[in-house]
Amino acid sequence: MGRNLQNGERLRPVDLARGHGLSTQAVRNYEEAGILPAAGRTPHGYRTYTSLHAGALRAFLALVPGHGHQTATSIMRAVNEGAAEEAFRLIDESHAQLLDDRRTLQAVESALRDLDPTTASEPGVGSEPAMVSGPGGTFIGPLAGKLGIRPATLRKWERAGLVRPRRDPLTGYRVYDEADVRDARLAHQLRRGGYLLEQIAPLIAQVRAAGGLEPLEAALCDWRGRLSARGRAMLTGAAELEAYLRERG
Repeated sequence: MGRNLQNGERLRPVDLARGHGLSTQAVRNYEEAGILPAAGRTPHGYRTYTSLHAGALRAFLALVPGHGHQTATSIMRAVNEGAAEEAFRLIDESHAQLLDDRRTLQAVESALRDLDPTTASEPGVGSEPAMVSGPGGTFIGPLAGKLGIRPATLRKWERAGLVRPRRDPLTGYRVYDEADVRDARLAHQLRRGGYLLEQIAPLIAQVRAAGGLEPLEAALCDWRGRLSARGRAMLTGAAELEAYLRERG
């Protein structure tokens, strides 16, 4: 690879940076992180780059939208260290994550199409009773068990306004009615889809105000769009990475 680095036109850090709207410091940082191969040096110690470095930079910037900065960095570092198999493994993991996210979206859409209130009788973990449900509602333990989460998570969602259980007047325990169960299930699915609590809260509020689930359609459409954009970005990144691998020989 040393011979390759010396072939072709010499490029300065500013030459690499200018074409991508980057600072020269960013280019130097990328080299230090292993995203770019090590630069050559002039007799006076100045960095010099070649078309190989330009290809590495193009590959990295194309990988970031589909894989994220951290994974894209690891992929490029592995390639530059001669560990192509590790780079391919990282790419496979990203594709597997995208597929899992698509399945999560499908689960959300399925939940919205067939969202009927349910209660559970399995025991949960927490300080409040988990074995029984009260009249017209369910306690925190059965609901947490049904969703596969901890009761503490439901309490956190309550503080964020995602669920609004009433209190049993005799015991003071939380009681979740049908609307609360619906909201908890929606929150659970949206969290799996990568939405933050502060993003979920207004969606839940819209569902309550509208008396139905239609307001979530826009969020689901946006979610589908983001997944499609990631998939397409992965294709672009793969093409640039393949070009870089060919240039490396």
